Amino acid sequence: MDQANGREGSVSENDISTLIQSRRMTPFQVVVVGICIVISMLDGFDVLAMAFTAPVITREWALDPTALGALFSAGLAGMAIGAVLLSPLADRYGRRASVLFCLALMTVGMLLSAFAQNTAQLFTLRLVTGLGIGSVLATINAIVAEYSSTRRRDFCIGMMTMGYSVGATLGGLISVVLLSNYGWQSVFLLGGILSTILAVVVAVVMPESVDFLLARRPAGALDRINHVLRRLRLAPLESLPPVHAEVSRRSGYRTMFAADMRTPTLLICAGFFLAMMTYYFLLNWIPKILVDLGLTVEGGISGSVVMNVAGVTGGLLLGWNTHRFGLGRLTAAYMVLCVASVVVFGYVPASTVPLLLMVVVIGFFMNGVIVGLYALAATVFPATVRATGTGLALGCGRLGATIGPFVAGVLITQGWSRAAYFVAMALPMLLAAGVISRIVTMRNDAPERVHANWNEAH
Repeated sequence: MDQANGREGSVSENDISTLIQSRRMTPFQVVVVGICIVISMLDGFDVLAMAFTAPVITREWALDPTALGALFSAGLAGMAIGAVLLSPLADRYGRRASVLFCLALMTVGMLLSAFAQNTAQLFTLRLVTGLGIGSVLATINAIVAEYSSTRRRDFCIGMMTMGYSVGATLGGLISVVLLSNYGWQSVFLLGGILSTILAVVVAVVMPESVDFLLARRPAGALDRINHVLRRLRLAPLESLPPVHAEVSRRSGYRTMFAADMRTPTLLICAGFFLAMMTYYFLLNWIPKILVDLGLTVEGGISGSVVMNVAGVTGGLLLGWNTHRFGLGRLTAAYMVLCVASVVVFGYVPASTVPLLLMVVVIGFFMNGVIVGLYALAATVFPATVRATGTGLALGCGRLGATIGPFVAGVLITQGWSRAAYFVAMALPMLLAAGVISRIVTMRNDAPERVHANWNEAH
């Protein structure tokens, strides 16, 4: 406890962060992480709200496939833009302020979507909603990393990441009831109401990140840090620790692309881009491929469900075991095993049992990969640019998510065999494994000043 007594020169920024993250998590930390998990669940619901309501809206508005495709793309485009352009707000103005701003965007987008009268209006509002979702995902990833203990950080990030899938699943079940009884507008209204409630909870309960306050030193930083320290059951500081001059001069993209950070920044962005190409190919195409191989439509949907359920298990197990095996190495191993399972799927007989068995295996590893990437992003970037860097990586991932399913469609249209196009679409994930392995090998060469957390990441 002496490290946190606040005497001049007796404590550094790393000392405070280490003290918070080296202890067993307090109930207050669990609550903060829990709020972020619920926000992630809401994101999953909001993202797929258009998919849930599409059949009804198409019928009522007589939409053609092009118009419907534009509505689907609006939310995804907004997420990509928000991840890259709005995530830096969390590093400049604070994690808490950024979350509130994003929830406000999501609230406005969802509530007004319920009153949209035409495609242009709904397109714009889906874009607004996507902006909030894309930015808030990067921000809550940083919050979870900064409020979790070192031992359970990756598991907590895994819980947050998997919350997205859980929210999408629960949202689908709730939407069935709402659509049957209250119309498509009720789905968007529910999303807006939930966003409003969460904004109130964040405003009342969630504090600012100590890492952000130490790095940025906004007005009243000492009082705000001490307020959090008391809630963490730690002694308050008498004064702020010294500022690292080099860190304080640089911020945002200048920091990420400076000489000492350029390579890890490019590597983690490449890892997201490549892995998401394979991930979204599997996510989008597996149900249809199962049907084309002889399963019923219900069987194809069931395949998607079991893939996601297995994915939740795989993601949580990765997060739980990274402290033992190393985050970088375990993520790379999941990638290699995902590649192997995808290749095997291309060759298994077109029979229900072997196909669904391989779908389970694929889901287990591919979702674990996503958890590993989110956790790695939180460790590659220092606190001053953690949300910005994560947002940039997520934006690159969204680009890969757009390209992957399209490339697969081209290969299938050209008559490639199942084995051939599955091997081809597994290659980006294999390249991603090489990228992550490179990040692991860079740890020993990286200067300590680049990022102290790297020692925890590998």
